[in-house]
Amino acid sequence: MTAAVVVVTTPSSAIYAGPCSQEIDRVQAKFDAKLEARAAVAPGAPESAAATAHHQPTPNSIAAAEAELGILSPEQAEGVTEALGQAREADEAGDQSVCEQAVLEAQRALGK
Repeated sequence: MTAAVVVVTTPSSAIYAGPCSQEIDRVQAKFDAKLEARAAVAPGAPESAAATAHHQPTPNSIAAAEAELGILSPEQAEGVTEALGQAREADEAGDQSVCEQAVLEAQRALGK
């Protein structure tokens, strides 16, 4: 007889809810929705030479292609990502003030 082991993983935010976890999740959901909405209506683009050579895209190449199509500027996406990262760090440390400031910065970068 063999025994099966099941490992369940959950994001740390689900285990530990810091002082502004809900705000972080709300802004992340808006960011994701904005990306999905813009990608759904964006025109297609021809494959690059790298794509036809079977190279995997990098985050920078994807951001550059999206910027060319007017989906989201790399600076805007980077600003939201960095601010949310700072918010998560502050949230995990229990620093509500810094977390709230970072969430506001993410909202500004997102174009609220």
